[in-house]
Amino acid sequence: MIAIVDYDAGNVRSVINALRRNGVTEWNLTSDAAELMSADKVLLPGVGDASVAVESLRSKGLDSVILSLKCPVLGICVGMQLMCRHSEEGDAEGLGIFDAEVRRFRRTDPEYKIPHMGWNSVRNLKTGLFDGIQEGTDLYFVHSFYAGLCSSTIATTDHMVTFSAALCRDNFFGTQFHPEKSGPDGARIIRNFLSL
Repeated sequence: MIAIVDYDAGNVRSVINALRRNGVTEWNLTSDAAELMSADKVLLPGVGDASVAVESLRSKGLDSVILSLKCPVLGICVGMQLMCRHSEEGDAEGLGIFDAEVRRFRRTDPEYKIPHMGWNSVRNLKTGLFDGIQEGTDLYFVHSFYAGLCSSTIATTDHMVTFSAALCRDNFFGTQFHPEKSGPDGARIIRNFLSL
């Protein structure tokens, strides 16, 4: 069973639609620890303010549940940022799965817009999450904060700085881009995750 973490901070509808497009007919939107622990795959979507989102996770006791999961887990956008050590957004302490600092984009060139919104190419692709995805493929981003490069970086992109487009440590994966909004290539990444 595929579980989607329900913590009032996720873009759940887009994720469910992406699962449907990939032929998935059964999933469970849940904040129940036992259901998350018994899942085959767990999705942690996220939108909005990281400090509010991580507080919502903690208030439901889901932070410790996520840390204990042994199945593949995919954090999307803010969901990935919550899995990092710390975020400048609200000075939020993350789950510490990835040893990365999440920083705010600072405008250094008027040509760059904040938030970083739209299609951008990803490079330095590693792990089975990117099977069948070519170097330089464009994927869809919407964010004002980014995870710096670290030992868990499995894809990079550029917007003012080079940053982590995706992260992986053990069974935990995270994407700053939205695979559910990234067309056929995003659908392939979701299928790859579901096949792990």
